[in-house]
Amino acid sequence: MKIELKEIVVSQLFDGYKDDNENGVVGYGGKLDIRPAFQREFVYAEKQRNAVIETLTKDFPLNVMYWAVREDGGFEVIDGQQRTISICQYVEGDFSVNGMAFHNLQADKQKQILDYKLMVYFCTGEPSEKLEWFETINIAGAELTKQELRNAVYSGSWVSDAKRYFSKNSRPKIGDEYLTGSANRQEYLETAIKWIANDNSDEGIKGYMSQNQHEPNANELWLYFQCVINWVKATFPKYRREMKGIQWGFLYNEYKNQKFDFHKLEEQITELMQDEDSIC
Repeated sequence: MKIELKEIVVSQLFDGYKDDNENGVVGYGGKLDIRPAFQREFVYAEKQRNAVIETLTKDFPLNVMYWAVREDGGFEVIDGQQRTISICQYVEGDFSVNGMAFHNLQADKQKQILDYKLMVYFCTGEPSEKLEWFETINIAGAELTKQELRNAVYSGSWVSDAKRYFSKNSRPKIGDEYLTGSANRQEYLETAIKWIANDNSDEGIKGYMSQNQHEPNANELWLYFQCVINWVKATFPKYRREMKGIQWGFLYNEYKNQKFDFHKLEEQITELMQDEDSIC
């Protein structure tokens, strides 16, 4: 694992800044994915956001940030997304602090902010090395879920497309009533991968993601997931709240091509509802 500490000034960070809503946020000359697939949406409250800007104006140090170096030469924010977006939004003119927007500042004050030095670790390495490093960062406070960490390691065209179906607020709302967890925290995506890999272990999930990392899209996963949900609805047309959270994909994988005994399967479903950890 190669880790290099770099100084990035705010003007470099803001260069090419663009917030395209759910299509992503970029900066650093368009090379930095500020809000990659594994990251959550912007959550800073006004007080936290303003504190970041006041730190810059007083020339106090901000905590170090972490960027992952991608194979294509680009970067992704691993830790520091909220601070990064706060800075870029302020320079963009999206909000003011103490009644002063960036464009209201005197030229010397603007220059002081644009010249402010951010300390950033550039992290390069093999997937296993990156995962270990990201987990260390997570323990230190980044609070990423397991799937968010996996997305960081296996980032690429496949993950970017998968989030359209399983993570975005604009995603097709198919099967939500059968899933537990949070789409924004990548738990819906994690569930779908478990099912298609027919393996609920960490290694099984990583294996599928590694195999598909550079696929141009996640069509296979999305079509499979729809098949699972349609099978459940056709097999058990009467929805009950206890059906939420059952690992339906494993049942689909086993019974989809069989002429099963409906009553036997119904008994198995009942057992799963009573013991949700039996195959989770």
